[in-house]
Amino acid sequence: MGEELRQGLGAAWSMVATFVPKLLAFLVILFIGWLIAKAVAKGLSMLMGKIGFGRLMERTGMHNLTRNSGIDPGNIIVKLVYYFILLIALQLAFGVFGQSNPVSQLLNQVIAFLPRILVAIVLLIVAAAVARVVRDLVTSALGNRPYARMIGTGAFVFILALGVIAALNQVNIATTVTMPVLITVLATIGAILAIGLGGGLIKPMQDRWGGWLERAQSEMSSGRGAPTPRTEHAPGMQTASATSTASTATGARHGATPTDTPTPPTGFEQRPR
Repeated sequence: MGEELRQGLGAAWSMVATFVPKLLAFLVILFIGWLIAKAVAKGLSMLMGKIGFGRLMERTGMHNLTRNSGIDPGNIIVKLVYYFILLIALQLAFGVFGQSNPVSQLLNQVIAFLPRILVAIVLLIVAAAVARVVRDLVTSALGNRPYARMIGTGAFVFILALGVIAALNQVNIATTVTMPVLITVLATIGAILAIGLGGGLIKPMQDRWGGWLERAQSEMSSGRGAPTPRTEHAPGMQTASATSTASTATGARHGATPTDTPTPPTGFEQRPR
């Protein structure tokens, strides 16, 4: 009986002696990870404040969407980074007790899922920024037309919906619902464009082509009435003309030729005295 008690106490002491150093290592790793997570979260918050992350959210329109719900996108990003580092510290701390324990396996799954959430948030921010720019461009292009704001808002909602669907697919949430919806929406838009371009724009395109053809025909007709080029004389004709002109000028300088002198009338000759 005493021998069994002594063996049991020795085994218990051995387990305690083995567990206590692991527990101390667990606490030390967790404390260091907590300090690192706090420091990184604080530094990230200061960096986002310096670069104007809040103003960026206002420009993208995300601030207006989350204002009513009381959600701050910047605070969400900081918290995600904080818990991500803390989970890594927990994973390392529980690894002291062995990698096969259930807590370590659960932490591995959670840590593998967190980057997907960060990517989904980035997709939402980018989609909101692009949607805001497209809405402003469409509204400015349509000017003061009554339907300008409606079309701009529709484009904003459509692009933002695409970003939401992409974010949900990134985190593998409701993919069996979002993908058919996305395919249906894109197919509907393609059908509307095909019907509009193929049916509603036939008459305007006919008028446009008629105007282009008439303009081309008028330009061709005006090109045919070009001025006639100056006729050039042959070199022989130019030489003969120059010779005749020179002879006339010489006769004018030296007087009339004998053939040009008039014959005096008969009976008026002067006789010698």
